[in-house]
Amino acid sequence: MYNYRLLIQYDGTRYNGWQRLKNNDNTSQGKIEDVLSKMIDKPKKIIGASRTDAGVHAKGQVANVFFENEVNELEVKDYLNKYLPDDIEVLDVSLVDERFHARLNAGNKTYVYRISTNKNKHVFERKYIYGLNENLDIDKMKDAAKQLVGKHDFQSFCARKMMKSSIRTIETIDFYEKDGILNITFVGDGFLYHMIRILTGTLIEVGLGNRESGSMLDITERKERSYAGYLVPAKGLCLMKIDY
Repeated sequence: MYNYRLLIQYDGTRYNGWQRLKNNDNTSQGKIEDVLSKMIDKPKKIIGASRTDAGVHAKGQVANVFFENEVNELEVKDYLNKYLPDDIEVLDVSLVDERFHARLNAGNKTYVYRISTNKNKHVFERKYIYGLNENLDIDKMKDAAKQLVGKHDFQSFCARKMMKSSIRTIETIDFYEKDGILNITFVGDGFLYHMIRILTGTLIEVGLGNRESGSMLDITERKERSYAGYLVPAKGLCLMKIDY
């Protein structure tokens, strides 16, 4: 068997997330599998590194796929991009070790959440920015974020009760604002269901003055979703890269 690594980007606006669903193939994974299956004239499955939610975008999604025979990487890439929708692109195809697994071998993941902090409509970026259109106290948000960095039980920031461990490690949370757009970059070894979007909503509440910046550890210790902030829209979130 020959194992190939795919580097993928997609606009998640019109898809029901990355992971193929049994009763709905309108997913990024489903679209790629459909094209690969037509290419080799039999069903083909791929393994994705990160299960991005409906409406979430990616610039650095990684997947791997096995072929019985060796294939030309450039030909596979060109075939996929010819028949995939315009909002999904395969950036690279490369032969890797047979033991490589896109999800199990993944290291830190980097996500960016983008927020509009002024009254501008940002017409050409509106599908990729949360239009909060409010001024935020970023210094208070940074103070709150410092408490979230490290290894914690993030059950309070998960949209559903975890059957397995909800302990994750966040390496960094960084803030960068320019021209009325705030980028919050999250780097960690893994994120729970809706975790980044709930973390962002909680930090926004701090920035608006609706929550104390020193309350983050108390929220994590309670391990209850109701104590954390609101869920921000999916469109502001993008998977930037995955380390291996």
